[in-house]
Amino acid sequence: MTGTLYLIPTPLGETALDQILPEETRRITAGLTHFVVEHAKTARAFLKQVGTATPLQQLSLTELNEHTRETELEALLAPLLAGHDVGLLSEAGCPAVADPGANLVRLAHRQGIRVKPLVGPSSILLALMASGLVGQRFAFHGYLPAKPEERSKSLKDLEQRAAREDAAQAFIETPYRNDAMLAGILAACRDDTLVTVACDLTLETELIATRRVADWRKALPDLNKRPAVFLIWRS
Repeated sequence: MTGTLYLIPTPLGETALDQILPEETRRITAGLTHFVVEHAKTARAFLKQVGTATPLQQLSLTELNEHTRETELEALLAPLLAGHDVGLLSEAGCPAVADPGANLVRLAHRQGIRVKPLVGPSSILLALMASGLVGQRFAFHGYLPAKPEERSKSLKDLEQRAAREDAAQAFIETPYRNDAMLAGILAACRDDTLVTVACDLTLETELIATRRVADWRKALPDLNKRPAVFLIWRS
């Protein structure tokens, strides 16, 4: 019998776990002894908040991040193949979404290992829900190019796709480049294109607003170093 790979959502910022994670998610997490994590220090802080049944220093934490080679993934499944349940933790909130954990999940399916996603906050879905944009059709594009000219071309392409497919287009940026991203959106997109900024989701400082490009230009929020999701759409 192989173990189960649990996909464990983590908070989107500093907040009480009982406000954003269901009791069952916390209970399962607390009972695990093996974890694959993107960053060990952050994972330990989260697990300390959860209150694991096993002391932190006795937990097995193995890192999986953008530097992990494809050939190293097989070894990460060893505890599962030995019958242990394993929790997958991400710096992105939900594992395997805009996250290197997707590679491990795909390999787990190939090996016949059960994959179990747990309930918790998804910044992408929360942003879409609160945007007021079309929810029947949407696409998530992860990170857009950082160079201004390439970013501008991508934004114009997404704007055209939003109109052509009648679908909201969602993307993210490294938090310290959020202000540059918003400025890039306002420079590249048409005045009547709708833009949603969803920032600090689930936190006390949460900001969610949908406005036309022309209206955003009148008052710019400070998004620096604040995790955010951006969406654009035009009918």
